[in-house]
Amino acid sequence: MGDRGSGAGAQRGGGRGSSGHPRGGQTGAQGGRDRHGSGGGRGRGPRPPRPVRDEARNVAYDLLRAVDERDAYANLLMPALLRERRLSGRDAGLATELAYGTLRGLGTYDEVIAACSDRAPEDLDPPLLDAIRLGVHQLLKTRVPPHAAVGTTVDLVRLRVGTGASKYANAVLRKVSTRSLEQWIPIVAPDPVEDPVGHLAVAHSHPRWIVTALRDAVGGDFDETAALLAADNERPRVTLVARPGRASVEELLASGAQRGDHSPYAAYLREGDPGSILAVAEARAAVQDEASQLVALALTRVPVAGGDTRWLDLCAGPGGKAGLLDAIAVHGDQAGLADVAALGGRGGQAALSGAPEERSGAPGLPEAAGASPEGRARSRPSAFPGGAHLLAVELQYHRARLVRQATREAAVVTADGTLPAWRPGVFDRVMVDAPCTGLGALRRRPEARWRRDPRSLPDLGRLQRDLLSSALEAARPGGVVAYVTCSPHLAETVTVVDDVLRRRDDVEVLDARDYLPEVEGLGAGPHVQFWPHRHGTDAMFLALLRRR
Repeated sequence: MGDRGSGAGAQRGGGRGSSGHPRGGQTGAQGGRDRHGSGGGRGRGPRPPRPVRDEARNVAYDLLRAVDERDAYANLLMPALLRERRLSGRDAGLATELAYGTLRGLGTYDEVIAACSDRAPEDLDPPLLDAIRLGVHQLLKTRVPPHAAVGTTVDLVRLRVGTGASKYANAVLRKVSTRSLEQWIPIVAPDPVEDPVGHLAVAHSHPRWIVTALRDAVGGDFDETAALLAADNERPRVTLVARPGRASVEELLASGAQRGDHSPYAAYLREGDPGSILAVAEARAAVQDEASQLVALALTRVPVAGGDTRWLDLCAGPGGKAGLLDAIAVHGDQAGLADVAALGGRGGQAALSGAPEERSGAPGLPEAAGASPEGRARSRPSAFPGGAHLLAVELQYHRARLVRQATREAAVVTADGTLPAWRPGVFDRVMVDAPCTGLGALRRRPEARWRRDPRSLPDLGRLQRDLLSSALEAARPGGVVAYVTCSPHLAETVTVVDDVLRRRDDVEVLDARDYLPEVEGLGAGPHVQFWPHRHGTDAMFLALLRRR
């Protein structure tokens, strides 16, 4: 019940000619069949005045229809719609919130609509269903007054669908408005004891299979799973990265941003258009989630013996991590690890300076003798001084163009990372940011949860294994590989790493937490898993591996 798609069920159920009125004709609505009235009887009084066009809600509605009809990507289409309709400021913010919030919540909203109608949502005409969803979102998740939420939605339906359909929408929305979201959940969601996954799926508007995957990834705890799902439904903050040697965090702060919590190169933009910041417009800075910055930074902090000049990004598109790696490769880690201690976090200053008992081992190699309180060997991160060159590989031409825009010194090639055109065993550092389900970034792509299909996991898993194997072959003995996914799904993270390493005896698993001492709550190791409800970042996974 909680995994209805973005109108997919509606398209399967009723065609565009369906009437869209409640069974029994209780409201007299005709679902858009007659744009001037309910379709019957004369002498019912004058026609209602034609509603004034509400551009913000029309933009939100048009985006919902494009996602449904054309499989559009909301985060790509919305900026174009705002420019086309010349919306900015509060109107642009309202349109974005209404559209994205509706897409995130439609699994819950469809259940509420079903409870308030004698017709299932999938039997409604898709344009009418999307408009009602938009109204339900305003009623249950925004501060829009109920009378305004109902009135503006009815006007929208009258303008875009038809007068008859507007009467149906009015009847449904008035029923929805009789309860809050918290009051609706016990009515429309399965019992949390009898069906905890089903309850979470409806209460937090996620497909059941995704709830199961995320529950398994956090260890099965109901409350933490609920917190993670709730975080997926929150609007993510805009995080910027100042690419070292090209921009500074101070420059971003002067443009109105606030310093990040974890990455020394991060800043948060609370409001406004990132493109209006000069450093972003000149590609010296960029929009990049903090976890994405940190996994790239961790790769550069692992000490390697011998030369350290050849770096490889095996899956570089669209260029976020490649842009940061390129800047550090050329200019070095200019923030320096001294700044990491000021951020606080796990390990603190001791992890950076190295206590006397942690300093054994050859210079430039991971620490081997010092034991941590957990009884494991402890490594010490180092700040890369610069002087390396990055080869960025991307299979798709249009994504390779984005990589070229994000980098300055890197060599960018369009190639298949599973079929390397380079000699094996030559790279000092290798990043493999593998294609994945993207379950870690659902809050940024509001329609993605309804499009992902668990049947894609076997093919993705094979590709992920092939790419990690290719990355390990590309690394020289002593070189380091970072395996990264923007998904916490166990089938894409630890399972892939374990399966690849089971077939090799020349790889050492590093404790990735040692190279991110500024971040708390990274788990038991050796791998790192970021979480939106713990760290305020995307749910990104990192494994660090050294080729022996």
